Amino acid sequence: MNSLRFVARRAYSTAKPAVVPRITPGLIGAIGNTPLIRLNRVSEEVGSDILCKAEWMNPGGSVKDRAALFVVKDAEEKGLIRPGGTVVEGTAGNTGIGLAHVCRAKGYKCVIYMPNTQSQEKIDLLRMLGAEVHPVPAVAFDNPENYNHQARRHAESLENAVWTNQFDNIANRRAHIETTGPEIMAQTNGEVDGFVCATGTGGTLAGTARYLKEQKGDKVKVFLADPPGSVLYSYFTTGKFDREGGSITEGIGQGRITDNLDQDKDLIDGAFCIPDEESVHMLYRLLDEEGIYVGASSALNVVAAAKMAKQLGPGKKIVTILCDGAYRYQSRLFSRQWLESKKLLTAIPEHLQKYVVLP
Repeated sequence: MNSLRFVARRAYSTAKPAVVPRITPGLIGAIGNTPLIRLNRVSEEVGSDILCKAEWMNPGGSVKDRAALFVVKDAEEKGLIRPGGTVVEGTAGNTGIGLAHVCRAKGYKCVIYMPNTQSQEKIDLLRMLGAEVHPVPAVAFDNPENYNHQARRHAESLENAVWTNQFDNIANRRAHIETTGPEIMAQTNGEVDGFVCATGTGGTLAGTARYLKEQKGDKVKVFLADPPGSVLYSYFTTGKFDREGGSITEGIGQGRITDNLDQDKDLIDGAFCIPDEESVHMLYRLLDEEGIYVGASSALNVVAAAKMAKQLGPGKKIVTILCDGAYRYQSRLFSRQWLESKKLLTAIPEHLQKYVVLP
């Protein structure tokens, strides 16, 4: 008996300790350094590694935490905001949520203007985080009542306030040059062959493209993924700003080239336009096959990564972004009535419709 106890103790004492995260300096220190997840089933299907940055694991729940932190840091570095000031932004939701978290951590007030087409879950969360939220009619960027222009005017009307201007503030792009790109290089040991993602502000795509291209040149290809209703696929494939259709995706797609994207648009090697039907199908596949619960823009990115893998050939490492979790959209994406209203229920195979659990 004594010898058995000794062996058990010896085995326990020589086991390697578990790897645990370091202590971070508050919420700010927890932004970034997200895992890179291999999608096993999709990778096997295309013959290449489909690797996804798990951005829902940021403290604010999305990739936009990175941009939110950097646009506030930029304002501080430039002396545009002082303690107790107000941060104002126009956003489809996730940047606003990231800003609300960062503002709480840094002691700033937060005011968000957003299109009233966004999910109620996002609006409710922003208010729970203490942000002042103004949902306004969704109109084109050239309309003075566009949510971005309303945000700018609001900031200009206040003392000690800054409009962080995520679309054209290249501190957004800087976030991905300094964090996302280096993380991808380190996590793949420099063996990344392709990067693809959708874009709204352009910061993630442009900043990551800049870093990866500086490290690997033409040995890494960078593609843009676009939903219907956006002009970017048309621009990068024909040079024209043609728009066709519309999409259920939130926070991606554009009607122009933002300053963030304009910095590095010449680094983009190609583009895909992904129909909503393919995005919704992949969203349900990821839940069923990988146990990953993400939104439609993330699923669109995975569809694009699979297409990129097939275009580049087998044996490659293709990286994309899982932007956020599905819980911000679940009242729509898992509602039978909503899916039917968008004619998307039939895009979900019958064996996956068991996940359509809401009326």
